[in-house]
Amino acid sequence: MCEFLPDSDVEIGPEILNSSQSSMSSDSCSSLIRFSFEALEIPTRSGSYLPENLTVRPHRSSDSAWGAIRSAISRRRNGLNFRDFRLVRRIGSGDIGNVYLCRLKSSGEGDESWFYAMKVVDKEALALKKKVERAEMEKRILKMLDHPFLPTLYAEFEASHYSCIVMEFCSGGNLHSLRHKQPRKRFSLSSARFYAAEVLVALEYLHMMGIIYRDLKPENVLIRSDGHIMLSDFDLSLLSDAIPAVESPDSSPNPTAINSSSAASCLPYRLFRSQKVRTVAMNRQFVAEPVSARSSSFVGTHEYVTPEVAAGKSHGNAVDWWALGIFVYELIYGRTPFWGHTNEATLRNIVKNPLIFPKESLASGSELEVYARDLISGLLDKDPASRLGSRRGAADVKRHPFFKGLNLALVRSYNPPEIPSLRRVGPSLSHQRKKNPSTAFDYF
Repeated sequence: MCEFLPDSDVEIGPEILNSSQSSMSSDSCSSLIRFSFEALEIPTRSGSYLPENLTVRPHRSSDSAWGAIRSAISRRRNGLNFRDFRLVRRIGSGDIGNVYLCRLKSSGEGDESWFYAMKVVDKEALALKKKVERAEMEKRILKMLDHPFLPTLYAEFEASHYSCIVMEFCSGGNLHSLRHKQPRKRFSLSSARFYAAEVLVALEYLHMMGIIYRDLKPENVLIRSDGHIMLSDFDLSLLSDAIPAVESPDSSPNPTAINSSSAASCLPYRLFRSQKVRTVAMNRQFVAEPVSARSSSFVGTHEYVTPEVAAGKSHGNAVDWWALGIFVYELIYGRTPFWGHTNEATLRNIVKNPLIFPKESLASGSELEVYARDLISGLLDKDPASRLGSRRGAADVKRHPFFKGLNLALVRSYNPPEIPSLRRVGPSLSHQRKKNPSTAFDYF
């Protein structure tokens, strides 16, 4: 059975609750706040999902928590099920399920020293809400992912009408909560650039896989124990196709922004002995952007939706690049640019109002702030066809001078602005957006 541990048994990071701004509403699935599967029978075919390539995922090959899961699965004939995990507490709740902090029950040395996040979904409730496809899409996407800034799916199983997925647990909370702890509730330009760079790299990978995220916001950017980020919540994502290609940057809408962070520059220049080969290699960029993807679904969080979505039009890959612009703006200035007193006012502002920056400068004569405003302006172009990133995705965004000096291919090895400290868990706090708690929505 699943069982809860006393609060005093746990030591994790200071923020384990996702903000109420999450794409999952806090009042749903309330019956799962405290539950036990003791009375449920585990189906015969409830074993863990373990894809064939799971053991060779590069970025998790030496991870101890991952190794503990693999070891536990290898010792069980039918794989893992609910009885193999001890639930600690609920750390998130939402529209299609609840997320629990859990750990593997002791079955080998060191197994219980690793925490995991378990998302439990009531399939009957999903059917009533007609959101079964959303949950299935999230699981399908999680099975595809293998990237340092994206979640790892450790296990998947079912019991009765509950469906469960076990993923990596991030002890550092999310960027929304972390921003509220900063002076004036805003990040420094250098910190904002770091987090924007890691999100950009994650979006590049998603788009390469044909996945349009559609739910980027600080609440969904979790902080691992090492201070690096992990995107979460993929139930609003759109799965399409992306055709990889190597293109010339000559027709870039911003040719003056070319710098050493282009895709080709990830390779050491000295590797190309021939001057001709060097020239060709340094003037090509990898592009894999789902430019043909289209959807008419009305999805997102009000402050982050694009003008085309707010106007009821179809949308494509450009929605993620708009969201990146809002994201960077909020990290730097402590608020979103089109916020209104009501959700309806916010949507009107997005469609009709021009982009306006605060009059005061963050740092007098700061070149980085000039670049930041230029990047945001390019990403927040109301015309999706001319929006920065809409044509060649991250290949164009990475070339912007805001990221000058960062080796985006090696950003995982950079020191994060903050590394979460460990402390004994007390009552969890969740910072909410003031005045107007703009909730996520989706209409299909």
